[in-house]
Amino acid sequence: MSRLAGASLAQLAAMREPAAAGGRIRQENEAHILRAAEGVFARAGFAGATMAEIALRAGMPKSNLHYYFRTKQALYRAVLAHTLQLWLAETDIISAERTPQAALAQYIRAKMRLSASHPDASRVFANELLHGAPEIGDVLRHALHELVARKATVIRQWIASGQMAPVDPRHLFFTIWAAGRRIAAQRREGGVPPFALESDGTVF
Repeated sequence: MSRLAGASLAQLAAMREPAAAGGRIRQENEAHILRAAEGVFARAGFAGATMAEIALRAGMPKSNLHYYFRTKQALYRAVLAHTLQLWLAETDIISAERTPQAALAQYIRAKMRLSASHPDASRVFANELLHGAPEIGDVLRHALHELVARKATVIRQWIASGQMAPVDPRHLFFTIWAAGRRIAAQRREGGVPPFALESDGTVF
């Protein structure tokens, strides 16, 4: 069973906690490996990627790579878990204490920044979904469902108080995510210039 199976949001976050052994240096090395792996998986996919190529891109012997991640599958899952955690963390912005205009604008800006700073990670995650999410499907059915349910409650409160027009919260989230992935893909292909932010929060 996948390590991600049945994970809650708290469990998913714990997967990215510093390792007990190795401390800061280990964390830095793992982060470096993950970025290298993102690039290889984004270009070659899971089937086409090799640990040898990832080690080469990370600038380390293959034996060192296996010290941190014993198998390609373990490394691939770590990339997916790291990406999902980054995406889910941004939703902390959406809370009943904020106005929908401020919260959603800040959330969309954060999503655009994340797509720009981690384009390979976004592509790896999108490819995983297109193939039916074989490695991360279980966590999507648990952690993501849990998060969307909680944030949908906030959006319904905004609608009930007249701060927002009626909308299906789930459709809203998936529209934002789909638009973000599309813009990131177009930017990789050179079709969209790097986004800029106006003082009122407009992204263009």
